[in-house]
Amino acid sequence: MEGFNVAVVGATDIVGQEIVKVLEQRKFPVASIQLLSPEYSSGVKLLFNHQRIEVREAKTEVFRDVDIAFFSAGVDVSRRLAPLAAEAGAVVIDNSSAFRMNPGVPLVVPEVNAADIEWHKGIIASPKCSTIQMVVALYPLHKVNPIKRIVVSTYESVSSSGSAALKEMTNQARLVLEGRRICPHVYSHQIAFNILPEIGVFLDNGYTKEEQRMTEETRKIMHVEDIAISATCVRVPVWFGHSEAVNVEFSSPITPEEAKKILVQATGVRVLDDPTVSFYPQPWAASGSDNVFIGRIRKDVSHPNGLVMWIVADNVRKGAALNVVQIAEEGIEKGWISLKESLAS
Repeated sequence: MEGFNVAVVGATDIVGQEIVKVLEQRKFPVASIQLLSPEYSSGVKLLFNHQRIEVREAKTEVFRDVDIAFFSAGVDVSRRLAPLAAEAGAVVIDNSSAFRMNPGVPLVVPEVNAADIEWHKGIIASPKCSTIQMVVALYPLHKVNPIKRIVVSTYESVSSSGSAALKEMTNQARLVLEGRRICPHVYSHQIAFNILPEIGVFLDNGYTKEEQRMTEETRKIMHVEDIAISATCVRVPVWFGHSEAVNVEFSSPITPEEAKKILVQATGVRVLDDPTVSFYPQPWAASGSDNVFIGRIRKDVSHPNGLVMWIVADNVRKGAALNVVQIAEEGIEKGWISLKESLAS
C-alpha cells in the first residue's frame, strides 16, 4: 500500500501522543509524518518508528503536502485550522466537538457507520469517547432488535480533560492525605476522592452540554432520530477508562443470553460476564485495550423489553485515538480517502 503524508495536530497532549502510538503500532501506511502543536514548541521531540521528530507549530502552509490530518487540539484550533487544511486538500479527521453535529460532516464510529465516510467533503468528525463505547456495544443489538429508549449514566475518568487534569488529581490526592487545603483549577470542585455530576456547562433544561451531545451524537451515528435517550455524565477520580451503566428498552423482549450470543460475535467487543466470581469489566483492566468491554448483562426488572448492562473502554485509546485511525484505515481500504495525487487525477 502506498504511503500517506500524515499530520497530527495536538501531538503533545494525551490523545495526540496516543494517536502517534496507534499509527505506529497498527503499521499505518505513513510516508511522512508531521507532529504539530497549536503553539510554538521549540526543541520538543517525539518518537515515531524509532525516529525523534521535532514538534512544529501548526500553521496553514504545513498542510499543503498533507494527505491526512488528525486533529486533537481542541475546538478552537479545529474551527480555525481544520477548514484551511481541508481547503489545502488534506482529509481532516477531527477529534473535537467542532463539527460533530454539522449536517455536512460525517460523524463516524467504524464499527457502526463506516459507510458515512464516503460522503465526506474534507472533514470527518469523531464522537465523544463515552458515545463511542456505547454505540459500539449497542449497535449489534439494535440491528437485531431495534432500540426504543436508552438511559445511561457515565463514570468518566479525568484523562479526557487532558494532562492538566491528571496532574491536578495527583496533587489533590497528596494534599488530602496530608490534611492540607485544596484549591481546584481544572474542575469546579475537588476531584480527588470525590465524584462530580457535572461534565460541560449546564443548559436551561438542567442537562449539561456533554449529556446533550451524547444524545445527539448517538442518534446521528445510528441513523435513528426517534430513539429516546437520557444521559447523566459524571466525573470520577479514575486515571483512564470510562464506565457506563446503561438501561436499554428494545422493540420486543430479548433475554440476556440472546444478547450475549450477539455481542460475543460483534467487532471490537469483549463480553466479561460471570457475576458468580465477580467477573466484569473494570476501567483499570481496560486501559491500553482496543476493545469495548461489556458485562453484568441482565434483565431490566422494570420493563419487559429491557436489558441492563455495564460498558467499559479506554477513553484515550478506543474513545479517541484508535477511532480516528480506524476511520482513516476504513476510508483508505474503501477508496474514500486517497492520496492528493489520486484525487487530482
